[in-house]
Amino acid sequence: MVLRRAEEQTRAEGVRLTPVRRRTLEILLESHRAMGAYEVLEKLAADGYGKQPPVAYRALEFLVEQGFAHRIQRLNAYAACLSPERNHAPVFLICRSCEQVAEADASALRGALQDLAARSEFTPERITVELLGLCARCSAEAAA
Repeated sequence: MVLRRAEEQTRAEGVRLTPVRRRTLEILLESHRAMGAYEVLEKLAADGYGKQPPVAYRALEFLVEQGFAHRIQRLNAYAACLSPERNHAPVFLICRSCEQVAEADASALRGALQDLAARSEFTPERITVELLGLCARCSAEAAA
């Protein structure tokens, strides 16, 4: 679904989903967790796309700009965007144990933050909310 959306969107907008960009998105989708750029680079190199860091960074930057991936500040890592909406502002739920990242809809929170900014005469350009804690599996393991 995400890969098909990326193909359709890039074709409609006249930007290129090059083989390295496509493979980078596939790597993020396969991992089911946030990945650092060097982790992505290792997989790209194994697939024959080269070992130079700009290869991974450029592909990741493109995916973030197009809304196909998110940069998770806390982890200095990237995760595939699973939402069908291009311009959304999820809350990222980050497990401090296994580093799994989940997206949760935050439209109400986003609205509240925009209202707060407006009352302060501030124009937000980006809203990123990250919650750090334990996922259900790690929480259960910690309780056992």
